[in-house]
Amino acid sequence: MATVLFKVREMTGQDYDEVAGLWRNTEGIGLDDDTDSREGIAAYLTRNPGFSYVARAEGHIVGAVLCGHDGRRGYLNHLAVALAHRQNGIGRALVEACLAKLGYIGIQKCNIFLFSDNEPGEAFWKRIGWKERGDLKVLQKPTRSGALGIKST
Repeated sequence: MATVLFKVREMTGQDYDEVAGLWRNTEGIGLDDDTDSREGIAAYLTRNPGFSYVARAEGHIVGAVLCGHDGRRGYLNHLAVALAHRQNGIGRALVEACLAKLGYIGIQKCNIFLFSDNEPGEAFWKRIGWKERGDLKVLQKPTRSGALGIKST
């Protein structure tokens, strides 16, 4: 496999079409019609300015990751690298950019969520040093506005 030259930069709203296409074509990525819409991602980027990244190679976006924080913990979502560009360090570079930015503002830990059947994703994360927490479970419930069908921004 030939090494691919790529450049990592901050994600912008103008990247949406290419990034959404990458996410739709990546196994293990679950998209939500509302929060992952153009408007939803724009709101996410506004709430977390400068934390999400894309990787470009050969004139196209070949990797992307959303990154945000709650003031205490960082969160990575939707890390994706185009199949033809994997094993070139793109995923690792995107993750490292996020962790560096989180660390710069004093966020000391970062979390990810994986679908339990995402074996390739789990293998990637463990390969780059992430550890599974067996003492936690994720529970979820729609917010009141979500339950009523009210969109938030």
